[in-house]
Amino acid sequence: MTSRVRASPCARCCPPKSRFFQHRILFRALEDLGYTIAQPNEAEYQTIHVAIGAGDADFTAVSWETLHKGFFDEAGGTKVMSRVGNYIAGALQGYLIDKATYDSGVHDLSQLKDPVIAKKFDSDGDGKADLAGCIPGWGCERVIEHELDEYKLRDTVTHNQGSYQAMMADTIARFKTGKPVLYYTWTPYWVSGVLVPGKDVEWLSVPYTSLPDGAKLNTEFNGKNLGFAVDNIGVVARNDFLVKNPAAKKLFEVAKLDINDISAENKLITDGQKTSADIDRHVANWIKANQATYDSWLKSARDAAK
Repeated sequence: MTSRVRASPCARCCPPKSRFFQHRILFRALEDLGYTIAQPNEAEYQTIHVAIGAGDADFTAVSWETLHKGFFDEAGGTKVMSRVGNYIAGALQGYLIDKATYDSGVHDLSQLKDPVIAKKFDSDGDGKADLAGCIPGWGCERVIEHELDEYKLRDTVTHNQGSYQAMMADTIARFKTGKPVLYYTWTPYWVSGVLVPGKDVEWLSVPYTSLPDGAKLNTEFNGKNLGFAVDNIGVVARNDFLVKNPAAKKLFEVAKLDINDISAENKLITDGQKTSADIDRHVANWIKANQATYDSWLKSARDAAK
């Protein structure tokens, strides 16, 4: 089977080539199935969906099911394209603290209303918790600002904004000295490859869901209310491509990638392993470490094409 596949990775929110990792795993699988991959194009999320809807790309593997629903619908929706499978489950946003403080009993963001608890996270000496927060203008800014008001945290928590990379460098340095840390992040992203949830840090819960504009979305993950919508990242592909390519369709249906593997690879990029050859090596290493799983994808895809 041969087909020239056009795909649209996206560079938003991460080091420019980090999102090629999850695409290149699929590219490698498609090549092993006999496909030829066209030169990928980088674009913003909205442009990606428009390109697929217009027939200028065949698929993307970075479409957020909830976050990008508007982009999906505006670009033609189910008349021209489909969401296929669930490639990356549990894309999260939220607040985290160091595991030592979490284990001492601080489990919920609302506990920071207590000045004694808030002071644990004070890094500038004003007695208030310092939250390493969101870049101005991003969607997370609206949620954080809304929740600080909703949960009555203005008197005890400062939402620090600016260069996220710089804030996280300070947060990581503080963590390494054994001091409590409080920060916002999302996954997949390199931060969770350094401060690993469940090992170094833990997600905080919020007392109840309250989102800007009264939005009603699922904010619970593994029994914990994170205060941000939990999302899945997956493949969106043109309907005509899926009909003509049952092997590719089945690959998209069965392929699953652990979100922590992406964060770990993002960390390698942040540490300087960012060339195309580096990312190809990351992909090869991932396949080797997950060979049985990878081979099962290929078998399912080949069976579907018979």
